[in-house]
Amino acid sequence: MTSNASNQSKMKLWHCHNARSLRPLWALEEMGFDYELTSLPFPPRFLKKEYLDLNPLGTIPYFIDGETHMTESSAIGLYLVERYQRYDFGLEASHPEYGDYLNWQFHSDATLTFPQTISLRYDLFAKPEQRVPQVAEDYRKWFIARLVRLNNHLKNREFLCANKFTVADITITYALYLGELLGFDKEYQPHVHDYLQRMKARDAFQKVVVIGEEQSNFKGVNK
Repeated sequence: MTSNASNQSKMKLWHCHNARSLRPLWALEEMGFDYELTSLPFPPRFLKKEYLDLNPLGTIPYFIDGETHMTESSAIGLYLVERYQRYDFGLEASHPEYGDYLNWQFHSDATLTFPQTISLRYDLFAKPEQRVPQVAEDYRKWFIARLVRLNNHLKNREFLCANKFTVADITITYALYLGELLGFDKEYQPHVHDYLQRMKARDAFQKVVVIGEEQSNFKGVNK
């Protein structure tokens, strides 16, 4: 963890294994920032109630950089690119693919992880008597159907935008990785499947994906 912001105090990130906090953790590692990491069991609002004093929402991630406090996993990567002008991992507004870059960044949550979280809520994370299998299945199908644009986009592309790895790849890959943990990847089309394997093979992903594993209560479904 080397520093690219020597005049700044060390960044801090609160993380749970396999949670959305994997996105900013991966971004920090790819960019080589110096950061302090606290790993928590999931969900911390129940298992580490003192965390609510820091983040009343009880959600993960929580990120601090000086006076900046952030809770949205897809926003933190963009913040790092813009705040520290790390356009080696992002695109400037003048770039012709800038709109596409932003669209994929927000597509990752608004379109992809949204149905996944509903499926999780009514299946794995619910008490047995509170599970609603039909709702979980409907939202699984919703997620798979929303991958059609991504699969078409990835034809003849290694990365999402500008022929390089950006924070948009991080946010989209997390949604696909979560789907893999849930067993949804059996229905991934070839371009999506191959893209996910390429992104997971990156050194920084391999390094951070295991962090917090010893406290994890969500390592995926049996396939």
